[in-house]
Amino acid sequence: MNGDPRQAEVRRQTRETRITVRLSLDGSGQADVATGLGFYDHLLISLAHHALFDLSIEAEGDLHIDEHHTVEDIALGLGEAVSRALGDRAGIERFGEASVPMDESVATCVLDLSGRPYAVLDLPFRGERMGALPTQLVEHALESFARTAGATLHLRASGRNDHHMAEAAFKALARALRRAVAIDPRRTGVASTKGTLEGSADTPEGSGP
Repeated sequence: MNGDPRQAEVRRQTRETRITVRLSLDGSGQADVATGLGFYDHLLISLAHHALFDLSIEAEGDLHIDEHHTVEDIALGLGEAVSRALGDRAGIERFGEASVPMDESVATCVLDLSGRPYAVLDLPFRGERMGALPTQLVEHALESFARTAGATLHLRASGRNDHHMAEAAFKALARALRRAVAIDPRRTGVASTKGTLEGSADTPEGSGP
């Protein structure tokens, strides 16, 4: 690590969305999130709170068409912000794992900030929507986040209530991220025998500087 603040700002603008994400990995869990989708706000605020990230998201999207572009681009921007804030990923724990219960539901997340994007998800939602957020877009958001964060993500949940499963899933992701981005005081380089954790994560066209 070079001692610089682990912060990033990502601006993503297309014909469909205008997204700004500001992130500090070493925050206190403060979040200011306005996506236009109340339940998505709720999940992202919960993620920031339990990961101890300071997070700001401003989003304007073509919600008059549907929610897909807005949900996806926010997740892509957030993942890219995590990747940028990590820099060369030197000194981090790299791996994180957490299980979180919420009433009858429980979620387990295993995460590797390897630079290799991959997502294995098992979120058996029952309904079509949670508020204004289509349930099928929860998994798509997580896949999009893993892609640009350069994360190998395994996340599963079980339960009877979609709200509880989704919230437990994001809290488990948050706790796993909190562990994975933490600085290991015993490590002087990257946690890889290859000597690098860079170069595998996507940077989508349209992302800001």
